[in-house]
Amino acid sequence: MTMKLNQLSDNPGATKDRKRVGRGTGSGYGKNAGGGHKGQKSRSGVSIKGFEGGQMPLHRRLPKRGFNNIFRKNYVPLNIGRLQAAIDAKKIDAKKPIDQEVLVTSGIITNARDGIRLLANGELKAKVEITVAGASAAAIAAVEKSGGSVTVPASK
Repeated sequence: MTMKLNQLSDNPGATKDRKRVGRGTGSGYGKNAGGGHKGQKSRSGVSIKGFEGGQMPLHRRLPKRGFNNIFRKNYVPLNIGRLQAAIDAKKIDAKKPIDQEVLVTSGIITNARDGIRLLANGELKAKVEITVAGASAAAIAAVEKSGGSVTVPASK
């Protein structure tokens, strides 16, 4: 026996009728339409998040903390393991000097922000000449151990 389009139906209990609010007492949602009696919360346009009945709210009782330095440099971290993986995948030519532009065009870094900081996580086997905005002491040691060099511009 084949099924016909006019025989299709949802499983029993799969759909529920929407609440028809304020449609008379017989509906179960009549008179005050689920809003209760009077008061601020029964009226429209009410937003009282964090209000504590006139008591000083918690977010104002707690002290302010911290400081945001608007001149802070936002460096992108680059681990030497990630650099080695890119060299292995032939995304970067290890024989040519590597700088910020090469790293962005090869897709290893999407956005260089304020510069790239080289970090020592992972292992580097290739001999590379790399120019970055910053590098950890361990990263510089790892690159020099593999026969390469790291150039970091002198800070002001």
